[in-house]
Amino acid sequence: MFSWGENTPNGFGSVKSNGLVKANTDCCVNFIHMKSPITHLSVGNKVLAFIRNNGKQVSVARMQEDKDGRRITGKLKSVECREKILALSCGDAHIILLSEEGRVFCLTQSSNVPRPVGNLNQVIQVACGDQHSIALTQDGNVFTWGQNSSGQLGLGKGEPSTLSPQPLKSLSGIPLAQITAGGDHSFALTLSGAVFGWGKNSTGQLGLGDTIDRPAPAPVDCLNLKKTITVSCGVEHTAVLTKGGLVFTFGSGRHGQLGHNSLRNELRPRLVAELWGAKVTQIACGRNHTLAFVGSFKKIYSFGRGEQGQLGNGVKMDQSVPLPVQLPQGRIDDQQIEQTFAGGNHSFALCSSAQESGKVLNDSNLGKVTQTLDGDIINRWISDCDSTSWKKIQKVITKTFSSASCLNGSFLDKSRDKHYRTSLKHSGLDLSFARLAFQKLAEKDKVLAEVKNVVQHILLPSLSKDPIGVEGLRVYLIIPELLRVLLKQHRIDITEAFAAAILRLNPDKLQVLEGLWSTLPDTPFRTLVKTFHYVSAEYLRMMAEEGCDVKETFEWTVKVMKRLYEVNCNRRIKIAASNFHINRVNRTLQNMLNTFDYYDYLDLPEAFFYSCHRQSCIFNTEAKCIVYQLELNYSFAIHGPLDFCIPTIHVSRETALEDAFQHLRQSGHDFTMPLKVKFQAENGVDEGGVSLEFFRLLGRELLKMEPKTLEVYESGLAWFTTDDGGITDEFYFLGLLCGKALYNQCVLNLCFPLALFKKILGLTTTLDDLKELSPTEARGLQDLLDEDEEVVEAMDVVFMYKGQELIPNGEEVPLTMVNRKKYVDLYVDMKLNKSVQIQFADFEKGFHKGCPTQAWRMFLPEELMTLLQGDDNYEWDKLRENAQYQGYRPTDDIIQNFWIVFMEFSEEQKKTFLTFLTGTDRLPRGRSLSKLQMQITSLGSTEADEYYPKAQTCSVTLCLPNYSSIDILREKLLHAITHCDAFGDF
Repeated sequence: MFSWGENTPNGFGSVKSNGLVKANTDCCVNFIHMKSPITHLSVGNKVLAFIRNNGKQVSVARMQEDKDGRRITGKLKSVECREKILALSCGDAHIILLSEEGRVFCLTQSSNVPRPVGNLNQVIQVACGDQHSIALTQDGNVFTWGQNSSGQLGLGKGEPSTLSPQPLKSLSGIPLAQITAGGDHSFALTLSGAVFGWGKNSTGQLGLGDTIDRPAPAPVDCLNLKKTITVSCGVEHTAVLTKGGLVFTFGSGRHGQLGHNSLRNELRPRLVAELWGAKVTQIACGRNHTLAFVGSFKKIYSFGRGEQGQLGNGVKMDQSVPLPVQLPQGRIDDQQIEQTFAGGNHSFALCSSAQESGKVLNDSNLGKVTQTLDGDIINRWISDCDSTSWKKIQKVITKTFSSASCLNGSFLDKSRDKHYRTSLKHSGLDLSFARLAFQKLAEKDKVLAEVKNVVQHILLPSLSKDPIGVEGLRVYLIIPELLRVLLKQHRIDITEAFAAAILRLNPDKLQVLEGLWSTLPDTPFRTLVKTFHYVSAEYLRMMAEEGCDVKETFEWTVKVMKRLYEVNCNRRIKIAASNFHINRVNRTLQNMLNTFDYYDYLDLPEAFFYSCHRQSCIFNTEAKCIVYQLELNYSFAIHGPLDFCIPTIHVSRETALEDAFQHLRQSGHDFTMPLKVKFQAENGVDEGGVSLEFFRLLGRELLKMEPKTLEVYESGLAWFTTDDGGITDEFYFLGLLCGKALYNQCVLNLCFPLALFKKILGLTTTLDDLKELSPTEARGLQDLLDEDEEVVEAMDVVFMYKGQELIPNGEEVPLTMVNRKKYVDLYVDMKLNKSVQIQFADFEKGFHKGCPTQAWRMFLPEELMTLLQGDDNYEWDKLRENAQYQGYRPTDDIIQNFWIVFMEFSEEQKKTFLTFLTGTDRLPRGRSLSKLQMQITSLGSTEADEYYPKAQTCSVTLCLPNYSSIDILREKLLHAITHCDAFGDF
């Protein structure tokens, strides 16, 4: 090996005869032929240790002071170890040993007798700071012990120092590739290159941009996406190596150990520019110096403190830029450098001859990372599960699937190193690997059952509610692929535990998970939705058919469905809302509506209803309409007997709007009850039809009323006028009438755009909404977004809207390629929101007054628009199928002729007939033609050809004379429906 630095010229007394080739000066590099090969070494401030003979021997040398106070290195002394030692790490004066069996031992300053450290087992890595130690286990758990003066144990604020290993719970579930420590600070590196630091930060050695100590692991965000593969720590500085061979340093620069040609401290990771392009393959930090090895050049660069010759540059002085170590040319040519080490004031490079290359270090046992799952492991389980190895396989399954770290480090997307891009929007997983792996598991029920048991009863209950970093949340993306194969065998109970784990997450972590859900490819996202949809539907069936008490479990799974539904709404490529609907809900609700059992309705699981407004993602539109009807029935019922409580408004057909306003302005109107309408001089009883006719009349008059409240655009849609001259409370009563129509389940077709209903529901309006209302205006804005730079800047557009500034000093801000999206957004916001802010506020206040129930909030904007403005999805053949007859038979000539004439009508004529029959040409949502029962009754007159048909809108009845011919029927019917106001009978 090569060695240089403090007291290295004598070879530590462990050199072959004639095996020490000294440098010409005591500050250059020595080449040492050791008596037995070294497989690993570590150096602290007061101690150094070697592993020799492939782990069979450990040798230790301690620093001492001579009578003049100078530090000297004592001779190597052998340590008797009962187990083969694979790795070791030196602190200031103590040494931690890691055995082949995964056990940990400690050598103290006063004793070279190995003593076990706690009950640690299955440890794969150890690391030491000056006065603290860290261990990483195979299943991804981290333990720390020692001094905690600066938070270097990572256990949290105020935790004392401890001699016994303590689990570092904040890193639970994180798949780690490396742990390391410096003076009083520590680091952990994940498999996908995320870096976490904690402990002392007085010089910025944690790379967090400040000098505040951290008592718990904190992510070093500056290193995200850098593909970090190694972290090395000095006493107050840190170096990082990326997969691309770049070196970043931070912390104390007092001796030049950061390599930036300055002595300044760096609070954030900074690229060592002098090593740019060199493709560094190894780094190592001593106490105050740094080494960087470039394998392709067989060169080691050093920088930092050099007073003990630890830089190997021929002089004893500090150096602030990387320069090559002066390796003996006669030796370097026939030696292959395997690994570099630095510690204290020492530097080493372990070598092998060309024939021995790769054999010096036992690489299979060093640098082990958290255990992960792959296809080869599963194949072994499947092939050996019926043999005598089953007990051993069970233990491995338990160890693997009980560890979130193991799963979180599995199924990484390694194509083009994509997993190194792990971020809030990218999980770093290739879930197709997980799918294939779990499909393979399903080939053996025995193996699958064991996995299910471990995941359900050990893993899921143990998941942290506050995982650190995105990698700690990967398990929530992997488990659904396992559930997919389990659900095929109807094993649904595990989903309950999974839902509970999701809902147990802290809100900020759940938000991160939802962000990952939003970026999932289509297939994994559908799998996730299908999992919770299937289980929710099954729990609902169990409640309805078997009387099982699974209400709480049902609520959990539906709450997860609700969150997935919200995520889907924000996905770039959405899946259909029908994927969330549970059809069995409709039957349950319809039964309640038929029996009006609102007590059973109120006892439904909370998860039926979505947020505080009782909207549920599991409802399709039909189910929502039933819920709305149930809510209204309940609301009406709690106010007493309907016959005595419902207020009646008396209006004239000619002045319906004026009369309605006058009535509503009067005090004492009970808005919690539905409205009944009585037309003056008419005898009809309002059983729904009169109200439909009343709101149809209002729909026409509101568009013509003075003072003007609505403007009709080129699209034929209506919007609030910005000219509010003479207007007092008209916008309020406009909203009140709309709300009252909704409360009465009547149609008030004012042809509002979708934007109004989005605003009512508190949703954001967009350019697409303006395109619907004002196509020409919106087309101009779209052109601004689509045009080339030259055209945009030649338009001479500024940030103004009809004389109003869109931003401060908008008149002086020209439109550019950079700000054109902002201009369009501000324009749309001004048009649809700010310019009608007062008008809409009055309208909204009235709307809430007119419709006091909040059940309407469960509808989507499109559904709410249809609910108020009516459904124009006509199924004319259903009208005939559901028709009933009184005084006629379906086979009578008059009935046959009627349907022939009706089917001859144009679409508009059919809609006119519908208005004649029901009072409106747009049916209320939930009252489609498939549910409309028209009754055709005989007038009973002997001179039928002299009469016109009549309609009783309240009972949806057509009074049809028995005409002598089809031609007379056609003429009379067309005349009646064309002048329907004269032929209605309420």
